[in-house]
Amino acid sequence: MPLMTQAPSVLSHSPTLSSLDNYHHINLNVQSSSPSFPCSNTSYTFPFAKLSLALKFFRHLRCARLIRARFSFLIFLCLPTLYFFISNPPRSFTFDFLSLLAVSATLLISLNLALPRLPSIRLFLGRSFPITLFSSSCPSRPYQPILWSIGSKPKTVKRPNSGSSVKVYSNGDVYEGEFHKGKCSGSGVYYYHMSGRYEGDWIDEKYDGYGVETWVKGSRYRGQYRQGLRHGIGLYKFYTGDVYAGEWSKGQCHGCGVHTCVDGSQYIGEFKWGVKHGLGRYHYRNGDTYAGEYFADKMHGFGVYQFGNGHRFEGAWHEGRRQGLGLYTFRTGETKSGQWKNGLLDIPCMQVSHSESSYAVNYTKVLNAVQEAQRAAEKSLDVGKVDERVSKAVAAANKAANAARVAAVKAVQNKVHVNNDIDERPIAPV
Repeated sequence: MPLMTQAPSVLSHSPTLSSLDNYHHINLNVQSSSPSFPCSNTSYTFPFAKLSLALKFFRHLRCARLIRARFSFLIFLCLPTLYFFISNPPRSFTFDFLSLLAVSATLLISLNLALPRLPSIRLFLGRSFPITLFSSSCPSRPYQPILWSIGSKPKTVKRPNSGSSVKVYSNGDVYEGEFHKGKCSGSGVYYYHMSGRYEGDWIDEKYDGYGVETWVKGSRYRGQYRQGLRHGIGLYKFYTGDVYAGEWSKGQCHGCGVHTCVDGSQYIGEFKWGVKHGLGRYHYRNGDTYAGEYFADKMHGFGVYQFGNGHRFEGAWHEGRRQGLGLYTFRTGETKSGQWKNGLLDIPCMQVSHSESSYAVNYTKVLNAVQEAQRAAEKSLDVGKVDERVSKAVAAANKAANAARVAAVKAVQNKVHVNNDIDERPIAPV
């Protein structure tokens, strides 16, 4: 199950809402009758050209008065200094340098105060000399347009606490159903974005109980869940046509079950984490059958293989091939026994009655291997009887899925009712 991260709820994403014709037609009529422009959070800008020109005129007039007063004060500072510097004969280089520095500082301060109000002089000096002057303490600021807003502030969508509601996730998934303490709990339907859906029981944001899981390609599972995984008894139909019915553990086939392939072959027996493992019997589509032990999805151990043409092998197997001691019986009654390797007879043995013969011991071991294979085949006949339990689990899953659909419809109706109440609230005048 993918990580579910909550996003703002969008009711139009609800798959169940499309099936509610009444609400759908109401929304269509409202949209067609409403104008194309939005009616909330709209901005308008009103130009005030005449008022702006008047304000600029009075502002420049005030600045001109300030400039005149500053120049008068600067002239009063500069003239005595220049007179003292010109009239007196030079006494020392240090005194002349300090006098020149005082005049330069006075001129620089005067330019810094006057140039922001005289753009033509400031532009001329900026092009002639690479000097950057400090900006004035009262820079001119352009007027900002006046914005008018119609409508109320959009409200944040709160996460449903308990009851029935709809929740849309950031990846496009949608949940419709019951909540408890802000989590998906109870009955509900979860729609995977463009891939499938789950209908059934929930506990704390996870599948738990009975449910039905359907995928777009055609696969479908009906049965038990625990902590978000297939666990218990259930029936899984693959999109290829294969069907598995039996026990599950942590999302995989585990325990006793029946795997029926679309080509007609069938395995009845034990599984371990998704593969054939333990005792089981396999019916091939060509008429062959095997009954015995499996290991890691292959015939391994002791077992009996009955060919469709009447031949028969009883003995040891290794990774799907005859390996070890075994007896091969032809349909005519002839036999071959001995040590087998990679599916072929490697060391043959002959049946003799003399105990001192070296072949007598080997044949006794072969008979022991045959007896072990026959016992394993008999045990495999009692494994995999899960038909009755699977039928009960499927019936419970269908019932839970129906309850989940009812809860989904109720959740959508509640959401529509809440949205209508919000839309009908009067908007305060601006």
